Amino acid sequence: MTCCRKLERQYLLRMSYVRLDTFDARRGLVRGRSKQVEAIWYLLKCLLFLSPLPWPNFIKVRILRMFGARVGQGVVLKPRLNIHFPWKLELGDHVWLGEEAQILNFEPVVIGSHSCISQRAFLCAGNHDFRSPSFDYRNAPITVGEGCWVGANCFVGPGVTLGNECVTTAGSVITHDLPAGMICSGNPCEAIKPRWKS
Repeated sequence: MTCCRKLERQYLLRMSYVRLDTFDARRGLVRGRSKQVEAIWYLLKCLLFLSPLPWPNFIKVRILRMFGARVGQGVVLKPRLNIHFPWKLELGDHVWLGEEAQILNFEPVVIGSHSCISQRAFLCAGNHDFRSPSFDYRNAPITVGEGCWVGANCFVGPGVTLGNECVTTAGSVITHDLPAGMICSGNPCEAIKPRWKS
């Protein structure tokens, strides 16, 4: 039997270990609010946040605060913004969230003052443990420091911290912490050069 066939056979045998029917959504995820509150948030999200209409920022900020988000002054929220749990979101002053940005915050997501999350960036604080047959959650918080710029179409994974004034270029995949004051790029995203020249 060739090496490839042996590996394929081992893989097929291991496939039987995955049992998605044993997944328990209550294990590893504290939703933080009742189903009724989630349902009301979802309806308002569809109407005002996911809408292509440019609803005024003050309305969206007020609704986020009503649902427990900590939101600073001068925040800009573009249309088609998808925030999963507002009660697990903290935005500093003058934060910009771009069009079609997604924040899957099964765990807290904190975005520091004067930071920009560009169009279609995905901050994903939710994950699954692929080593677990029942595909258990493996979630972790995300922290974006002050003065950061997360470029368009970036993916920021669970447990990531971006240092203050860090820049991630468009399309980067960020799966580990990045240092302050650096321009970072790639998949996996790595520090390339200082943002500010001395």
